[in-house]
Amino acid sequence: MKTLLSSIMATFAYFFFSASVFASSNIWEGVPLPEFELADQKGEIKTKNDFLNDWLILYFYPKDKTPGCTVEAQNFTNDYAKYKALGANIVGVSYDDVESHKDFADTYEIPFTLLADTDAKLSKTMKVNRILPWPHASRETFVINPEGIIVHHYSDVSPKSHSQELLEDLKSYQNKQSKKQ
Repeated sequence: MKTLLSSIMATFAYFFFSASVFASSNIWEGVPLPEFELADQKGEIKTKNDFLNDWLILYFYPKDKTPGCTVEAQNFTNDYAKYKALGANIVGVSYDDVESHKDFADTYEIPFTLLADTDAKLSKTMKVNRILPWPHASRETFVINPEGIIVHHYSDVSPKSHSQELLEDLKSYQNKQSKKQ
């Protein structure tokens, strides 16, 4: 019995520590942003190329006008001038359609691009799609450098504090990038 208990504890410890190491790793670092063609809240088609040459904050969120998504969008809106001063664009992506994005952007005066990933193609490619409790993109963010390379992935995002966290981290990523050049 003692041996069985020891084996169970060892197996648990292995999976627990392996999972936590994997969860904290940045498997996206150094990966090019995939190609995409999605309509924004104005109905204009946007591609990856529209966002090259500037830093890009590409954030995925579950649904327009829900409490957490609204808080996150409002914080990005409040900090928008700070992002622009750092040479960064913000782009939100959800499964919602163009009309929903337009209403969301108009209601909350969102100054940045919202992309309608209605077929979930980009969300699936970026591995942020979720099925339960309804099909949606999970709340995750990617920081992409001006060359279109992902420098960081945030898989655990707090709508209330994420914008401030990103602003600080963006400065650090930009410093690292300038030191490499």
